[in-house]
Amino acid sequence: MVLDCAVIGGGPAGLNAALVLGRSRRKTILFDDNKPRNAVTSTSHGFITRDGIHPQEFKKIAQGELSKYPNVRLERQRVHRINKENNLFQIETENAEVYSAKKIIIATGFKENLPDIPKAKEFYGKSLFGCPYCDGWELRDRPLAVIAEEQQAAFHMAKVVSNWTNDLIIFTNGRKVLSLEEKALLKNNGIGINEKKISSLIGKEGLLEKIQLDDGTSVLREGGFIASEWKQAASFDSLGYTLNEQGGITTDSWQRTNTEGLYACGDTRIAGASQLIIAAAEGSMAAIAVNAALIEEKYSQDK
Repeated sequence: MVLDCAVIGGGPAGLNAALVLGRSRRKTILFDDNKPRNAVTSTSHGFITRDGIHPQEFKKIAQGELSKYPNVRLERQRVHRINKENNLFQIETENAEVYSAKKIIIATGFKENLPDIPKAKEFYGKSLFGCPYCDGWELRDRPLAVIAEEQQAAFHMAKVVSNWTNDLIIFTNGRKVLSLEEKALLKNNGIGINEKKISSLIGKEGLLEKIQLDDGTSVLREGGFIASEWKQAASFDSLGYTLNEQGGITTDSWQRTNTEGLYACGDTRIAGASQLIIAAAEGSMAAIAVNAALIEEKYSQDK
């Protein structure tokens, strides 16, 4: 059987794409290897009616809604390879199963590579986060840190996070990435700057208490935000899509890539921290575009 669409990735983008395709009566398969990026955190925010929900509960509800549509199939396995042959996509899974689909939506997201700081992983998702719009409210008015080793991330994130606290220090982990003008602007707005190398993060049960520096001193902080390096969680380069400067898959406003029949949505396109609701909206847009393309192809054949 040839599927109308295969959705690769079971996060909010992929789930919403599958929902819209199911409601459009399209034969759809959703692949989910159950390795979400937000597994490190216990709550998700910014999604109306679901603010504060546990990520796994969000996923459970979404999968339950998909189960109402018999034309949507959930496959809990990882896609190993995708090739395009004679205008059909051939999808091979890690279990050596092969599926054929007219269209593909890539919604595999991104993965984070945290800075090489001892114990950073112990605090990430508990008191150190990547997105202030997702977790800034819970850290409001506390003494916070921004840990960022690159100029653009350091300067931008410091300005954004200052919206939630008046006690903020940016740590560049031994790198002098900020210009004199940027330092002056940040200091004039009450933001501290520490360019010493971080030797360790100190705290209990994932709750940050202080940042230990190489010179033996420490700075009290109760949480903060850390800038990571972002990379695609899965790569299907053989499909010929292009990447933007941030490393995300390039699409038009309808989530279409430069490869005919291939779409991308969510973090895999945004190439950085976004919100559940934005990823879900992009999944909906991609599904609508897929359905529209299938309709146009049907009527073109009838001419």
